[in-house]
This record gives sequence, C-alpha cells and structure tokens, in this order.
Amino acid sequence: MTIENYQGKKIIDGSSLLVNDKLTVEQALQIKINGKPFSITMRTPGDDTELIRGLLYSEDIYRSSDPLNIECLENKEKSITEAEITVDEDLLKSGYSNSRSFLSASSCGICGKTELDDIDTSCQVADKNQIDLNALLKMFARMKEAQETFHQSGGSHAAAAFTNTGDLLSIREDIGRHNAVDKVIGHLLDNENLNKAKCLTVSGRISYEIIAKAFAAKIPILAAVSAPSSLAVDFAKELGITLLGFCRENKATCYSHPNRILSQ
Repeated sequence: MTIENYQGKKIIDGSSLLVNDKLTVEQALQIKINGKPFSITMRTPGDDTELIRGLLYSEDIYRSSDPLNIECLENKEKSITEAEITVDEDLLKSGYSNSRSFLSASSCGICGKTELDDIDTSCQVADKNQIDLNALLKMFARMKEAQETFHQSGGSHAAAAFTNTGDLLSIREDIGRHNAVDKVIGHLLDNENLNKAKCLTVSGRISYEIIAKAFAAKIPILAAVSAPSSLAVDFAKELGITLLGFCRENKATCYSHPNRILSQ
C-alpha cells in the first residue's frame, strides 16, 4: 500500500469540516548485507528491490552485472521492512565512503563561480546529444500524467528517465526525491536501459546528491520543476551535467552546460 486514508480537519474562511484524505505512506526500509546492518532509509513501500539496486549502484557499493539476492520481509510489529541481501563480498566496493569524501571535496575549484561557463575537466559526462526545450517540457507533462500516487495524495515526488527522442523509459514515485531517482536507476539497470537514458526529470528541487546520482548513471541532462541549490549548480558545472530548473509554464532556466539545449 502506497496510500492510506487519514481523517483531518479542513479549515476554510474560519469554518471547518472533517475530511478523509489520501496520504502517501512513509515507512522505514532496513537494508542488511550478508547479515550485517548497512542502512535505514525512509521511503514509500513498493519497488523496494529497484530502490536497493539503484541505491547500491549510485553509491558505488555494487555495480556487478551479477544478480543480487534480495529478500524483503515486512515486520508489521515494528512497521519496518527488512531487506536481506546475500552477495559475494569480493564484489562489494567501498564506494559509499569514497563517494562522500569525493562529493565533499570535488567542487572546491568550482564553488563561487556564478557565471554560466562550461568548465573543462577530465571527469565530465561526455555525451553531446541535444534536446529541444519544447520536447523537454513535454517530458514533464508525460511524467505528471503518470504520477498516480501524487494524483491521489498530493504527497509524493517523481523521477522519470527519457531517451534523446523523448521516449519514456521509466517513471517511479516516492515520498523522497532521492528514492524516486534511485528507483528509476534500479529499473533502468534491471531492464538494461541505463545507456539509453539521456534526460532525467524530477519533481521538486535539486540538491547536489541528485547531481551525483545522475553523474553515476551518466545521464547528461537533469531537469527539475523547482530550483536547484547553489552546490547542485557547482557540481553540475564540474561534472558535465546540463542542469535546468523551474521547468514549468513553458519556461525553464538552464544553469550549466546549455549547449545541450536547443531553444529554437
């Protein structure tokens, strides 16, 4: 269940009435690897194996093509789902701690550079494909149409991946923006479509963590309904990600690598 009914008091012009609202479920997922606790994340139940696969991939914990043995058990007493992962430890990488230290130090030469300039570094996403702005805005319309949980509750985020020609590859929802992105990456991996993804659209705002996930997946264009943070722009410039915000009402603002966006 991703939706549950809750009673509330709706106040309008000083008067009130009781209503039953559909709310997005938020629940803990405890991830264990070979019997050892690894992480607890808050998420919307559903697509848990995709969330785990995407999380481990984007954090550089597990990137082997070998399938993961994931068993999810719901502990109703504690309102938590426990995911047990069994994997050859030789295939596990120390990427989580490494990626965190990389993220904290990587942008030291970029921070504070507010001009819209491309920055030449060796680690940038190299994809040079271009997308028309009108086609990009249609991607948001497509994502919005498919947000079934949001249409019922108004309380979930979404992420969607598209090809360069605007074909929808994956859309996933979750109460957390980062979880929705991880679910999309996991779905693309499971269907061997990651290399086809050229644009990632997300609801809400963009933080630097989402930039890092797009970079790990080598998705060159990242676009959001709302604003990015300053650090997100810094990382997008450094890592070669085309970052757009405020993609609504036939408008968008591009903050990095605008060469991939055709406005005419």
